Amino acid sequence: MKSLSDKRLIIVGGVAGGASAAARARRLCEDCEIIMFERGPHVSFANCGLPYFVGGEIAEQDSLLVQTPDSLKARFNLDVHINTEVIRIDCPARRIRVRELKTGREYEETYDALILSTGASPLKPHIPGIERPNHFVVRDIPDVERIMEWSKHCQGCRSVVVGGGYIGLEMAEQLHHRGFHVTVVEAMPQVMTPLDPEIAAWLHVELRANGVVLHLNDPVVSFEPPPAQEPARASIVVLKSGQRLAADSVVLGLGVKPEVGLAKDAGLEIGKLGGIRVNEHLQTSDPRVWAVGDAIEVRDGVTGQWALIPLAGPANRQGRIAAENILGRPSRYEHTWGTAILRLFNLTAGCTGANEKTLHRAAIPFQAIHLHPGSHAGYYPGAQPIAMKVLFAPETGRLLGAQAIGHDGVDKRIDVLATGLKAGMTVHDLAELELAYAPPYGSAKDPVNLAGMAAENVLAGDVALAQWDEVASLDPITTLLLDVRRSDERALGFIPGSVHIPLDELRQRLSELPRDREIIAYCQSGQRSYIAARILSQHGFRVRNLTGAYRTWRATRPQ
Repeated sequence: MKSLSDKRLIIVGGVAGGASAAARARRLCEDCEIIMFERGPHVSFANCGLPYFVGGEIAEQDSLLVQTPDSLKARFNLDVHINTEVIRIDCPARRIRVRELKTGREYEETYDALILSTGASPLKPHIPGIERPNHFVVRDIPDVERIMEWSKHCQGCRSVVVGGGYIGLEMAEQLHHRGFHVTVVEAMPQVMTPLDPEIAAWLHVELRANGVVLHLNDPVVSFEPPPAQEPARASIVVLKSGQRLAADSVVLGLGVKPEVGLAKDAGLEIGKLGGIRVNEHLQTSDPRVWAVGDAIEVRDGVTGQWALIPLAGPANRQGRIAAENILGRPSRYEHTWGTAILRLFNLTAGCTGANEKTLHRAAIPFQAIHLHPGSHAGYYPGAQPIAMKVLFAPETGRLLGAQAIGHDGVDKRIDVLATGLKAGMTVHDLAELELAYAPPYGSAKDPVNLAGMAAENVLAGDVALAQWDEVASLDPITTLLLDVRRSDERALGFIPGSVHIPLDELRQRLSELPRDREIIAYCQSGQRSYIAARILSQHGFRVRNLTGAYRTWRATRPQ
């Protein structure tokens, strides 16, 4: 093998993984030859910023360019080839074949080490008419250039966004900002499948409150040419329910799939989920080839199972780690935790770790708590509630996942919880965290502390919980729903069939409650009903607290 300083490193693909690998390799080895090939016209751009350029929040296209071939040459002495596609890898010969897309010229290059950062491509399922004109995906700068060109001639037009994931919702928001009439179509019963349904429900409310039409649990079956009686510049989007949506543009936000054709043709191992299989050092099945970013399968940090988690943060770290391993600095990439965040109009939604669906599939026991703490001290103006959900192991209290949604303060709580998840913390650790407090920023008991304390109460046996989705199936013969809120709160809405006794009157009215039925107590957010549950249990009643209380239950109801 050549010495480190003689290495010839070739990187296929730029953006987060490839560009970070190239920069790290140069910092570790000034004398290495580093060559990058990028199929598109831009080697390093902020693809997460693309929707915000469409909506005008990012005013200049150049702001999306993180690096150019010239800047990478000047700062890192990288040999960057854009508009150049790697079309074949010969692993035994350590050779690649490339094609210049503008000229068609083909030639070969040899390597000592190869990094694949081929990314993922937008999903385009086999739906009749999906390739019709004015149907767009959002993957790179040329994609949004096409959307921007269309939008110049289409003021107040109708745009149908197919798919309610990150890109779909961000594009729905930004197209709405441009004055278009926006409809979101989602095949599943909820948007944002990384969130559990009771958290995603707040996004449904926010979309509709901002005039976005939302079709849930209703997949697209075809895109038809617009007839004369249904004029549209793109398609008639036909849903399974039979609804027909006239669309002047269609944005496909159906998720992504790893681009593994090059790796597969080279004989590299592909995992069951369709991503390139790598080890903890990010080596593929060929020890001279590494792979990073959206194209690879990673280990889920909670379940330990293989997963596809196409996020920019992990891709950046993977690029750095691959370069370190190639250049003699052993480094491991162990897990991905799926920490992510979304802004949708006035709401922010974030998550980290596993959700309930993932834990059920992995047969991992868990307990779930919901709470609605304020974003900062309630006596300081502007405090807003945060809907939080924390999942933890029922025996050890180990943190398994968390979700939060609200108008303010979601990002820093999710970041703290993501740190706790990576560190292997328990809910006891959350309760004891010392976090920054001043009235404009938080509370003496931060929402993260409160989540830990609420979970500790469950683990200690101080309270038993009922979940929002149990309410519909409660047997009124054996169960009593007890509303302990104030009368003015109840006047604004309540769970049907519940009995009302305000918390401050509870001790004086215990005789009104049956002792032969289980009591499910609820308030607005869960704190007062927890106090009610403690009172009732110590007076001999069988009682559970509805975690998340009326706010969580109400969010899941049809709006």
